[in-house]
Amino acid sequence: MHDIKYIRQNPEAFDAGLAKRGLPPVSAHLLKLDEEKRKLQTAIQGWQSEKNQMAKEIGMAKGKGDQARVDELMLKQSVSVSGVKEFETNLVKIEESLKNLLETLPNLPADDVPVGPEETANIILRAHGKKPEFTFKPKEHFELGEKLGLMDFDGAAKLSGARFVVLKGALARMERALGDFFLDHNTKEFGYTEIAPPFLVRDNAVFGTGQLPKFGEDLFKTTNGYWLIPTAEVPLTNLVADSILDEEKLPIRMTAYTPCFRSEAGAAGKDTRGMIRQHQFSKVELVSIVHPDKSKEEHERMIGCAESLMQRLGLHYQVVLLSSEAGFCNTKTYDIEVWLPGQNMFREISSCSNCGDFQARRMKARFKGKNAKETQFVHTLNGSGLAIGRTMVAILENYQNADGSIAVPEALRPYMGGLDVIR
Repeated sequence: MHDIKYIRQNPEAFDAGLAKRGLPPVSAHLLKLDEEKRKLQTAIQGWQSEKNQMAKEIGMAKGKGDQARVDELMLKQSVSVSGVKEFETNLVKIEESLKNLLETLPNLPADDVPVGPEETANIILRAHGKKPEFTFKPKEHFELGEKLGLMDFDGAAKLSGARFVVLKGALARMERALGDFFLDHNTKEFGYTEIAPPFLVRDNAVFGTGQLPKFGEDLFKTTNGYWLIPTAEVPLTNLVADSILDEEKLPIRMTAYTPCFRSEAGAAGKDTRGMIRQHQFSKVELVSIVHPDKSKEEHERMIGCAESLMQRLGLHYQVVLLSSEAGFCNTKTYDIEVWLPGQNMFREISSCSNCGDFQARRMKARFKGKNAKETQFVHTLNGSGLAIGRTMVAILENYQNADGSIAVPEALRPYMGGLDVIR
């Protein structure tokens, strides 16, 4: 959510930020609504002052027994009440229009974010490791998983339809092992606190992190009004909603291993086979709540934590700075893209974003210094540390052998009971 005061003071800069996202200027319309709102508020406040003054005069007239004056003032007051009700009705309508428009506008990109569509403007910042070499044509993960008898898409379709999978045996264990592996490093080494949050949330939670009102079709909703979380970012970030935190408690770093649910609206025809794009998948999420002065530093720290996990698993990857048109809530986003030899391409496995105070304003999440008179909005950041299904995809494709077996990365073997090869 944007601060109307900032727009009032920086209309050209605000429109320039929207232009980087390919959107038309809107500050003039916002400021017109804002001006009308403030005029009505001033009129209503004036009426309230006048009402208080008339109440005093009525009291004085009654004290003097001047009934004619009392009747005159009462008539004047009733006419005034009738007029102010119209003002109040108009104020509610204008406030709603202003609020609705502000809720649908994305965050402004940071100054160092490249401008343009993702397909052409994203910048590759660095790469780590090398592409594995094979003496055979590498297979895609679903071919490998099905041949092993450990990945069942047909069985899942009988239960739930398309974009689901049943994992069995060693692959089911690998999903659990990856979650434990990520959590252990995130908590013991990187200083995140493990959280076990609810998987069902209310409207205010998905509004706070920016999924509502614009992206409701991307989510699943129960018949009694709960939303299934699309990522643990939603419950973790909202733990500080409607709060005033002590500055000394910042930063707050949280991690969670949860299922995630996405409708994949608009994804018809994309990644229809395999585990890349599913309605249900597991992910370990990282969330940071920080002082505004520390969010850029925290962003670099978060992407470093995610990269460290990739390096421990021996996976070749590249870090990409996403363009100005990526991500509704984000002011700046880094993606980690892992090399998939079966697809012969890089695919996103982690996305780490700095949202600035955008989500905090929606959630009313603030902090206050020890001697400060006023509160400030916190900055929020979130990232994947890591997406478990896509990490499994990467392991299957990068560690495959000619006979269809899969070598288990050395760092993961203690979490797999010492298993070194899946046959």
